[in-house]
Amino acid sequence: MTMLPILHLILFPLIIHQTTSFSSSAIDPTQGFTHVSLDNSNFVIQKPYNIPVNQRYNFTNGVHQFWILPTDKPFMSGSNTKPRTEIRISKHEYTSGIWQFEGYAYVPSGTSGVCIMQIFGGRSTATTTQLRIYDGSLTYYNSPHVLSQNIYDRWFKVNAIHDMDANNVKIYIDGVLKRDGAGLGAGTHYFKFGVYVQNDHSNRMESRWKDIKVFKK
Repeated sequence: MTMLPILHLILFPLIIHQTTSFSSSAIDPTQGFTHVSLDNSNFVIQKPYNIPVNQRYNFTNGVHQFWILPTDKPFMSGSNTKPRTEIRISKHEYTSGIWQFEGYAYVPSGTSGVCIMQIFGGRSTATTTQLRIYDGSLTYYNSPHVLSQNIYDRWFKVNAIHDMDANNVKIYIDGVLKRDGAGLGAGTHYFKFGVYVQNDHSNRMESRWKDIKVFKK
């Protein structure tokens, strides 16, 4: 009989851990979604306004390569935003429904302090989601919540699901749910990917992307 309280103390933390942690099993987050057709007209490149696009972007063998320097100009004259080289997915802006971004990303070692993917738009903020790189970890904004460690020098799959009606954002990395929480309110939203300078940045920032897809319900 004396073993029961001890067994309870051992099992109770395990139960708490199981109910607050995500499953480590990979799934296909696109199941049940409808694929949205994309072509070159949907990919709008934003880069420092004073230099040619080929000095900050390359597309070869299906891979988008983006790089940026912290001393670069913003994407348009007069803007007070930080430097970026990004693709905005245009003609698929949304204000309702459930939308999903999918793509494979690669971040070379040394890149830090940069946003590599955004869900643009929010009630009182510019964005609803930012995926950032800090010292080899993929984070949600600059929070201590690390989505994935040891992210450098490997391809990883990103799925970002934005449920407008439920004000919810889910992030899957390599098919595993890493974030399930509130969005930042209503607005006109769209997806972006590339490199956008943030705090504590490195001297050069780069990301590569391929197999970009958009889905909706």
